[in-house]
Amino acid sequence: MTTQTTNEGPAVSVIVPARNEEACLGACLDSLLAQTGVDFEIIVVDDQSTDRTHEIAASRAGVQVIEAGPPAPGCSGKCNAAQSGADVAGGTWLLFTDADTVHLPGSLERSLREAREHQVALLSYSPAQEVHGLMENAVMPVIYAELATTYRPKDVCDPASEVAAANGQYLLITRAAYAAVGGHAALSHTLLEDVALAKAVKRSGLKLRFRFGGDAVQTRMYRTWRDLRDGWTKNLALLFPQTLRLAAIRGIEFLLAAGGIAAMAAGLATGNYALLGAGAVVAVPT
Repeated sequence: MTTQTTNEGPAVSVIVPARNEEACLGACLDSLLAQTGVDFEIIVVDDQSTDRTHEIAASRAGVQVIEAGPPAPGCSGKCNAAQSGADVAGGTWLLFTDADTVHLPGSLERSLREAREHQVALLSYSPAQEVHGLMENAVMPVIYAELATTYRPKDVCDPASEVAAANGQYLLITRAAYAAVGGHAALSHTLLEDVALAKAVKRSGLKLRFRFGGDAVQTRMYRTWRDLRDGWTKNLALLFPQTLRLAAIRGIEFLLAAGGIAAMAAGLATGNYALLGAGAVVAVPT
């Protein structure tokens, strides 16, 4: 259960924006309610859901459920929901996390301790990604490898670097820093609110910490090929400034690798070691 709060309010307000998340919200809330070692509250912001999202959230004792209300013109639904949660939160720290996440035991206490030890205003984890089927296994590792190359955690964590990034699936920020940059209300017209918030925090002179957080949280982002395709089509165009060029390069690399693998297979089958050697060279990544 949620740890009892003090008169000064909880240490952490966990804010879960949720729109039509009946398939995963229950597991997320159960994993959050099982956290120990820190005072916290859980706020689910129902973003005009038409399924059982509100009912599931309200069925968990200790969870506060609020309605996001319609967003202002041009404001993204997630920014509106996140800001609505922050407006009623009482915590010194705010943890924004998605409804499709599952939080490992003790992770909330450990993340808060990590943020304090590194004296950062914003701590974000990239969750372990649960993938199923051929297409998810083929696409997701490639995308996350590309993200890790473009937004290197060591650069994000370096105050001297302009690189800033965060993952909205797990974003822990001090209330003071959140207020100082204007919160999600100041980012209401962007669809990439997590990266925008990280950039705003870093520009203000505050420190970030960003890393792979499979030891704390896991998620399954997409459950169908259509959702995966549509979701990454939108996000990649925003994350990478030259998306078409990058796609072309990766496509060529894929074809070269496929050709190399085919050549190696032919070499093995026929005993033609020239083919085998050529295939090995083509297939080696640079």
